[in-house]
Amino acid sequence: MVAQILGELLITVGIVLLLFVGWELWWTNIDSGIKQDQALEQFFSDVTLAPEPPAPSTDGGEDAPAVEDFGEPAVLAQSALTGTFGVVYVPRFGENYSRPITAGVGTDVLDNLGLGHYPGTAAPGAVGNIALAGHRQTHGQVLDQIHTLVPGDRIYLQTRDGYYTYVFRNTEIVLPDRVDVIAPVPTDPAAEPLDRILTLTSCNPRFGAQERIIAYSVMESWRPLDAGPPPEIAEQVARAAGQA
Repeated sequence: MVAQILGELLITVGIVLLLFVGWELWWTNIDSGIKQDQALEQFFSDVTLAPEPPAPSTDGGEDAPAVEDFGEPAVLAQSALTGTFGVVYVPRFGENYSRPITAGVGTDVLDNLGLGHYPGTAAPGAVGNIALAGHRQTHGQVLDQIHTLVPGDRIYLQTRDGYYTYVFRNTEIVLPDRVDVIAPVPTDPAAEPLDRILTLTSCNPRFGAQERIIAYSVMESWRPLDAGPPPEIAEQVARAAGQA
């Protein structure tokens, strides 16, 4: 009798665990995806997109689009970094990859609204370090493919002012207490920032959280909103805005 009861309890626990895993790896992604789409819809409701620019010319190879000079980038004030204030596009992650950037890195943001912006870090385009966090395997899987980035990959940030292009440099694996990776000069909090850095942070390994994987990029260029998106992501932007 005792063995039978114990066996039934173990089966029940097993079923509960399976349901929990299914909820974590399946339903949270669906639920978060719906909320991210709503956040993007709200963002684009306040943004008037310019017509698609001409196809890019290249100098130095197919993967090296010519860069237009629009002068110093427009930078949102820290007080404007509230709610969903931007969008991230990463062609390496797929032609449909567009995720909202929302202020804060609490569970209310990371579990529902894509990429969270670490409070106090730079705005897109600013000198210093704009640091973003996101889940890998649950709640939208916004950085599930972070490990696939290769040097030279471009990451695009959009705000209501325009588009900011960052070029990926390298990744680093650190322990969770390494908060210096989001300093204005990553890993060197005492240094004076000179570059415009983008830092993406997520859990490591996949399906685990014992470490953090950090991806660093450096800003290459920017385009004001009325100049249209970089041609190489024009279709992604149109799809994200529901205009494709």
